[in-house]
Amino acid sequence: MLVQEFGLEHRGSLDGVEVTGVTLGTGDLHPGDLFVGIQGANSHGASYAEQAKEGGAVALLTDAAGAEIATDAGLPIVIVDDPRAALGELSAWVYRTGESAPLLFGTTGTNGKTSTSYLLEAILRQLGLVTGLSSTAERHIGDMTVVSRLTTPEASEMHALLARMREAGVRAVAVEVSAQALSRRRVDGLVFDVVAFTNLSHDHLDDYADMEEYFQAKLALFEPDRGKRGVVCLDSSWGARVVAESRIPVTTIATIGHASAEDVESAAWVVEVLEETAAYTEFRLTGRDGRSLVTREPLIGWHMAANAALAIVMLVEAGFELEAIGAALDAEGGIQAYLPGRTERVSGERGPSVYVDFGHSPDAFENTLAAVRHFTSGRTIMVFGADGDRDATKRHEMARVAAEGSDILVITDHHPRFEDPASIRATLLEGAKLAEHQPETYEVSPPEAAIRKAVSLAKEGDSILWAGPGHQDYRDIRGVRTPYSAREEARAALREAGWA
Repeated sequence: MLVQEFGLEHRGSLDGVEVTGVTLGTGDLHPGDLFVGIQGANSHGASYAEQAKEGGAVALLTDAAGAEIATDAGLPIVIVDDPRAALGELSAWVYRTGESAPLLFGTTGTNGKTSTSYLLEAILRQLGLVTGLSSTAERHIGDMTVVSRLTTPEASEMHALLARMREAGVRAVAVEVSAQALSRRRVDGLVFDVVAFTNLSHDHLDDYADMEEYFQAKLALFEPDRGKRGVVCLDSSWGARVVAESRIPVTTIATIGHASAEDVESAAWVVEVLEETAAYTEFRLTGRDGRSLVTREPLIGWHMAANAALAIVMLVEAGFELEAIGAALDAEGGIQAYLPGRTERVSGERGPSVYVDFGHSPDAFENTLAAVRHFTSGRTIMVFGADGDRDATKRHEMARVAAEGSDILVITDHHPRFEDPASIRATLLEGAKLAEHQPETYEVSPPEAAIRKAVSLAKEGDSILWAGPGHQDYRDIRGVRTPYSAREEARAALREAGWA
C-alpha cells in the first residue's frame, strides 16, 4: 500500500483502507479519496478534514501542523514534511499514470503556450491519434471537453486527468505548463517526452520578484526529471539562455524577420512566412538537413505561424516523420484547429471585423495588434482592460503599446477582483499617454458598454480588437464569478448596430 511503498509516518488504523483518488478540495472529493491538507494563504486545508470525511474521504495526508488540527476528525492521517512536494509522486502512484503512459508534450513561455498546444493537438488528430489537451481554455479527453479552472491543474487533478485519458484510449497529450505550475509543483510526477519554450516577456511579476526569477521558473521544465528532449524558439532573447542552461538535449527554431540574423543562421529549424490572409497564414519550415514543409495555420499573424512550426518540430523530436506530418496536413489543406478566444473573429461578412483575444501582456498586445492592422483597410480600434489583484507593473506598458498600435482606444474593465476598477482604468489612461502616437481615446465602463461604444465608432473596413477576455465565460468582481461572454457581447453589439 501507499504508506509502505513510500515509508510514510501515519496515525490511526489503515487496515482495510483503499485509496482510489487524491484531492486537495472538498468540492472535488469522491468517496475513496485521499484528502490532502496544505497550509494555504488564509487557513490550513486540514481544518476541512471533518467535512472531507463526511464526503467520503478515507484518509488525510498533511504535515505535522495539519495532523494536530485534524486530530478529532476521525480520519487516519498520513504525515509528510511538505504535502505539496509529495503530491505529484503520490498521485502518480495512486492513478498509475506511469503505466501505459501516452506521449506527453509540455509547452511553456509567456505567450503562445495555449496556441501551440491547440495546434499540436490538431496535428496529432490529423495524424490519426486519439488526443488529450490541458490548456488555459479547456481540457480535452478524446472528443470530450471540460472547462479549465487553472492554466495547469494541481498535481492530483493532472494525474486524475491522465488516468481518465488512458481509459479513453488517448495516445498523445498536449499540456500547457505555466511558470506557476512549475513553482507550485503541479506537474510533479510527470516526465514529458518533449518540452518547448515559446518566449519570455513582462508578465506575472506579482508572483515573481523580477524577470530573472520568472525565467528560472520556466527553465525548470528543461530538467531531466521534467522532460526528455526540448525545442526552444529563439525569437525572443531569452531563448538563447534556455539553450545555454538546459540540462536536457534541445533543438532550436527561429523565424525570419523576428529572430536575429545570427539566431536564424544558427537555428536547426527556420520558419519563413510565405502568405498572410485574414483566413490563414502560410509558412515554410526548413531544417538544417534540407528537409522542408509548407503548410497553413488558421490564425492571423507571424507569431501564430511560429507557434505552429514549433508544434511541428516538437512532433519531429518525438519521432514523427516530417514527410508524414506534411502529407497529413496537405490532405486537409493545412492545420485544422479551432482556438477559442485566440484572435477569434466573431463578426460577419459585412461591417467591421471584430476579434476577441485572450492576450493580456504588452508583447501579446503588440503582436496581435500588428496582425489585425495588417488586414485592416480602415482604422484599428482596440478595447481592453487589466486584471485586478494581478501584476500591476505591466499596466502602463500594456496601455502604451495599445495606444501606439491603434487609431481608437477604448479603455474599460476586465476582472477587477477586489481592486477599484476606476483606479485600474486611471492607471491605464496614464500609460496610454506615454505613447508617441496618441489615438482617439475613451474610458467606458462596464465592458458591455465599451464594446458597444467601439462598434458605434466603427465603419465598414475597420477592425476592433477586444483583448483580455478571450474564451472566458465570467468576470471576477469582488470574488464572485459573474457569467459573461465577450464573444456573445460583441455579437450582440454588432446586431444592435445593424450589422448581421
